[in-house]
Amino acid sequence: MIKIAVVGNIACGKSTVENLLRKENFLVFDTDIISHEILVNNEKRILEEFCEFNITDNGKLSRIKLGNLVFGDKKLRQKLENIVHPLLLKELYALFKQNVSEEFIFVSVPLLFEVGWQNEFDKILFIQTDDEIRLQRLMKRNNLSKEEALARLNSQMPQDEKIKKSDYVISNNKNLLYLQNEVNKFIITLRRTEYKKDVNF
Repeated sequence: MIKIAVVGNIACGKSTVENLLRKENFLVFDTDIISHEILVNNEKRILEEFCEFNITDNGKLSRIKLGNLVFGDKKLRQKLENIVHPLLLKELYALFKQNVSEEFIFVSVPLLFEVGWQNEFDKILFIQTDDEIRLQRLMKRNNLSKEEALARLNSQMPQDEKIKKSDYVISNNKNLLYLQNEVNKFIITLRRTEYKKDVNF
């Protein structure tokens, strides 16, 4: 089993790439979805840990309010990560164990490098999208001002740094058909490269 992290900065199109990989019958997990489940299952603990802040909506934990709270505060973000990340890794280990017979497993980990999880995976696939395109997508998708969108873009490690640390790169600077072709080329390269290694071994 080869574990592949799918990485990309905000608004790069990771979800679209995930869906294209699923259409090719690959097993794909999304840590955002798993993290959401962790937040739901640990709502009481999180509300207790952040009791001095208004992070509820109609009595329930609000992911939006929680996200806005920790976005600009490193100390609070670290506090939340200390709760979520160990549980997330535990869940990933369980998924790997449950699917050990799979040739490839893809896991979307948006902040892989920021949290230092590179060694949890065998390969890293980076989705590259030009900054200006991501800016426009983010403003439209999240209804943000240019300044708000730029703040989110600039909060992450630059793409160039991540590309240097990645094994594969897919470009997502054009239309869906172009992206589909990029994914298809990646799959061919992945299989040739990894199968060749197996044979040589």
